[in-house]
Amino acid sequence: MHGCPNRCRHCYIGDPAAGRMTHDDLHWAARQFREFLKHGEDKPFVEKLTVASCLREPDYSDDYEQLYELEQELSDGPPARHELLSIWRLARDEKYAPWAKKIGPDTCQISFFGLEEVQDWFCRRRGAFRDSLLATERLLDAGMKPRWQLFLTKKILPDLPGLMKLVDEMRLRERVRALGGDFVMFMHPPALSGEGIHLADIHATLSDIKLIPKELVESSRRHFGTENMWPTEAETLSRILSGAEPAKPPYSYPEKLWFIVAANWDVYTNMGNQGSGAPCWILGNLKRDSLSNIIANFEEDRILPLRLNRPKVLREAARRYGNPHSRDIVNEIEGYWYERYCEAEWRRTRA
Repeated sequence: MHGCPNRCRHCYIGDPAAGRMTHDDLHWAARQFREFLKHGEDKPFVEKLTVASCLREPDYSDDYEQLYELEQELSDGPPARHELLSIWRLARDEKYAPWAKKIGPDTCQISFFGLEEVQDWFCRRRGAFRDSLLATERLLDAGMKPRWQLFLTKKILPDLPGLMKLVDEMRLRERVRALGGDFVMFMHPPALSGEGIHLADIHATLSDIKLIPKELVESSRRHFGTENMWPTEAETLSRILSGAEPAKPPYSYPEKLWFIVAANWDVYTNMGNQGSGAPCWILGNLKRDSLSNIIANFEEDRILPLRLNRPKVLREAARRYGNPHSRDIVNEIEGYWYERYCEAEWRRTRA
């Protein structure tokens, strides 16, 4: 409804549809789902509805408190709140952190791509780094626990000593411990989706791992619960093609299903290339198509990426697009191969 103050170079959403929805639009969209009846049935299809006013950046609008109340009004149960807040607003609105603490949860994740020059470059916004530090302080002042997420690229490597020094200077471990928790800091590479597909020139490689402080390696292992956190593209490709593990489809069905309504009323789900504007993932348009058809397109795998969501297709996508010589460390590389495969099939069927 209100967009985002950043244009981050890793953002999986990419270039979202232009336009802004109103409060009335949100009312109307929620009503379509709440009142939807399948043909021949007398009970609403949706048993429990949760309504959110944003896809990624929460509380960017000045009327964020009113929007939260509207979400409460339209939802069955409390609105969905995640451990993501608006860093932009945390740095500008002294009332925001105490309000966020009141509605929960009590932890907020902040992303770092490097020190000031790199952070501002990544967010495409001057002041993004200073905002992140100020947001950390305001969270702590409000009794909330900050969690730092670091993105592994070649650009962050020279800045890692400085970031680790900041943790010490800001006494983050001690201050979070005083709030009853442990300060969590972890690292992972950006995903190859949305804007992230343009970051190939700065992918970290296997030889860069030795530059990561041991403390950060260990905290990342604890956070993800795995030893091999940063496999290379070649390693992932070999694992899929060798048949060394049970075959799985490119995407699994989400535990909680969201229908994402873009500003132009195109509808996606939170499965696959969500909300990025890729035409092959569009289930329909809420203004032009019936909701019955939109939901059937999902349930019956009518759109191409859902129809092809099979283990053998993932292996073929890996075979076609994977680089057996790549030492790049990338996140969700299987999804990238599959998206390229789907885009090629999409163009072929429309040629």
